[in-house]
Amino acid sequence: MNHGSPDEHFDEHLSGLFAQLTREPDFDADELQAFDAADHLILRSAVEDLAERPLQHPLRGADIVVIGDRHGALTLGAATVFEATGIRTHQDPLLGERALAQNAGRLGLTDRYVHHPLDAALLTGARLVLLQLPRGLEALAEISEAIARWADPEVRVFAGGRVKHMTRAMNDVLGRDFTRVTAGLGWRKSRVLRAESRRERAGDSPSFPKWGSDSDLDFSIAAFGATFGGPVLDHGSRLLLGTLAHVSREPATVIDLGCGNGVLAVSAALRFPGAQVLATDQSAAAVAATRLTAGAAGVADRVAVDRSDALEAVPDEWADLILLNPPFHTGATVHAGVGHRLIRSCRRALAPGGELRLVFNSHLRYRPLVEREVGPVRQLARTAAFTVLSASRVS
Repeated sequence: MNHGSPDEHFDEHLSGLFAQLTREPDFDADELQAFDAADHLILRSAVEDLAERPLQHPLRGADIVVIGDRHGALTLGAATVFEATGIRTHQDPLLGERALAQNAGRLGLTDRYVHHPLDAALLTGARLVLLQLPRGLEALAEISEAIARWADPEVRVFAGGRVKHMTRAMNDVLGRDFTRVTAGLGWRKSRVLRAESRRERAGDSPSFPKWGSDSDLDFSIAAFGATFGGPVLDHGSRLLLGTLAHVSREPATVIDLGCGNGVLAVSAALRFPGAQVLATDQSAAAVAATRLTAGAAGVADRVAVDRSDALEAVPDEWADLILLNPPFHTGATVHAGVGHRLIRSCRRALAPGGELRLVFNSHLRYRPLVEREVGPVRQLARTAAFTVLSASRVS
């Protein structure tokens, strides 16, 4: 396996590889790319470090773990830079997995990596971890703890991101699990944190999932590090739930689209005891949290949970009611188009006369889009921060 220092062709090689990557089938826009400078810097930093301070034993492909790869740049970059096969990789979003698979297939690199959940199978014996820093500190904390729990004692972690999304608190989070955390020099508005000398975590109880409660709920909420919203009832969902006492008809089938921690799905199952509820999300952390939340509330038998892209797994005209609190970011980038994509998926899945009920940040002004894509719209609630709309499919 190649461990040499980057030469004059290194940057050219990576740039050429990255230029062939696409975001498909993930949400795309002219201003979005399938890679960023942080991917490049993470790989360069790892190669330079290993050349200057070789590991005690030669690095094998299975010793390399990639976490948080957006669309394949880190995994496929590592496969070519280290001439590696058997790289273990974890991506929380399903669309990230699919984009990696499509890019790998197009480049003839399908056999170079294996997908895993964030667990022992991913990290046991890992000696090199390449990490795209997640948006949230809780997600980073769960990843850091998992590395410290299962990786090889000599593991080295290279965690990179765009400088505008990084905070000093990220160093502190990594510092809970590693005795040595240093920051590299910035490059093209990106930076890499290096972590090594892991603390022993094998005998500690896992910190995740975490549980929360709320006076407005009759059940507890579970969340993993990457679960959107954490183990709390967010303000938008609270406003939407306040409108569920008023529905034109009792729904027989309900979908929680983008279920997060499962609050909307479980609340719907309790509010409509005769309904069949489907919770769907592309996030592995969301799906796992929703299953736990539903189980704790005693409605696991009536809440089916599916990891899928939007409503792809739902038959045409199946849903009487769709509940939606759409995200507004893709990776670390805020983009309203993510919510637009989910809204556009709803009409096909709604039964005639079915209802989409959604909450969103008031400044986003989704109403014209909802009316055009679904049907007539009524405003049910509004605050300075959030708006709840109801849209009915009339045909």
